[in-house]
Amino acid sequence: MTDPDPKPKDDDVAHLEDELVTTHHVLDTPDGQLSYTAKAGRVVLWEDKVEDDVWKGRRPRAQVGLTAYTLDDADPGTRPVTFAFNGGPGSASVWLHLGVLGPRRVVMGDVGDLAPPPYGLADNPESLLAVSDLVFIDPVSSGRSRVVDGQKAGDFHGFTADIESVGEIIRQWVTAEGRWLSPKLLAGESYGTTRASALAQHLQGAGMYLNGLMLISCVLNFGAHDFKEGNDAAYARFLPFYAATAHYHGRHPGRELRDVVAEAEEYAARDYLYVLARGSRLGAQERADAVATVARLTGLSEDYVDRADLRLEHWRYFTELRRADGLSVGRLDSRFTAPAADGIADGMDADPSMDAILGPYATAYQHYARAELGVEDTSPFHVFGPDVNGKWSYKEFENASVSVLDRLSRAMRQNPHLRVHVAFGYYDGATPFSCAEDDLAHLNIPAGLRDNIERRYYEAGHMMYVHEPSRLRQSADLADFVRRATAS
Repeated sequence: MTDPDPKPKDDDVAHLEDELVTTHHVLDTPDGQLSYTAKAGRVVLWEDKVEDDVWKGRRPRAQVGLTAYTLDDADPGTRPVTFAFNGGPGSASVWLHLGVLGPRRVVMGDVGDLAPPPYGLADNPESLLAVSDLVFIDPVSSGRSRVVDGQKAGDFHGFTADIESVGEIIRQWVTAEGRWLSPKLLAGESYGTTRASALAQHLQGAGMYLNGLMLISCVLNFGAHDFKEGNDAAYARFLPFYAATAHYHGRHPGRELRDVVAEAEEYAARDYLYVLARGSRLGAQERADAVATVARLTGLSEDYVDRADLRLEHWRYFTELRRADGLSVGRLDSRFTAPAADGIADGMDADPSMDAILGPYATAYQHYARAELGVEDTSPFHVFGPDVNGKWSYKEFENASVSVLDRLSRAMRQNPHLRVHVAFGYYDGATPFSCAEDDLAHLNIPAGLRDNIERRYYEAGHMMYVHEPSRLRQSADLADFVRRATAS
């Protein structure tokens, strides 16, 4: 995507060009071979330069990591293209890329059977490439994306700036590749679902209408996750996730997962909210009954629930559930456990699930990029951009909850053909399914548009595709969604 405007520029980085390596590959799938072209590396992010209301041409601001897979000899007028990214904020797109969507995938094992270093790669016959071209984007400061000389990385590390920069990369790619008439979809995971929801409104407001959104491990309203004093609703929203986790760890013997979750959902929606709202007005017997119910559902002791005043914060829960066994359970995926660093700590020192998956994905991608995609860049690859997440700016939401419910609602009202696929992991403690369901229930859309939203649940965590049965089912679910969302 070279600068579309040849006008000379006066800064010393104006000569920058895209750094993409083109390679050709074949993927064997159950339905036959896919011949495809990969372009990987960095593209230049351009912006208009205006001084004193006078346009001074276009200038480069950043070099953004991008990997595009396009099916050979396909009709661009009918061939869908999916733009994919992860979250953080500050994460590279390596997770969706090598976990579920791309033509190659990480081999890392799963809970109880993790592969040892240096891990491995395998073909992904279930790749979404069978039904859609794929463009993976690493936002500025993640992966090998970086600002150009004279620019500040922090200028990209915020809600609006991120949407604008990722949106511009998408616009540049679509224009350079002649794909304006292609069906288009966004796939985001975690904060990537927040980005995708706002980006849908942003792109459609600029005239690029979308066919579908794939929201994987969804978070649309951060207030649903905020355990701050006075926000009792957060404790209720997490209860079904706690119950699912307790079931996985053997605290509900003889019961089906869905039955346990359904009971927790019903209690959280009515009685639990009442109990928490009553505060000191709650009668002694009411409190005792509530303590017993919450303890039974969550797998914790009645003594602990009582001392926590019926309010179970998630980091404490991860630390407490298996404390007697000397273990902490995972936040991203509560199926994972690891030895606790401190047997009396209030919170765990690290997430066992992140510890399990970070190494395989970081290792596999850096091998793959060089050995198979031909990217010889030796600069550091950041799975998570240094200091990005903690310094992310939400200035647009001062004194308010970070929420994109209004933006997704607007995008769906604006484009009644926009379909939304939401994927939940029962064991996801970062973006719990019950919080996301509450978000979806509060979209400001007509009743008829609610049929445009579909849901799929998996017995896994935040990156549900690390669980092989879930990966296979999710791959089929996503492909089926793309086919239906882009059918003319």
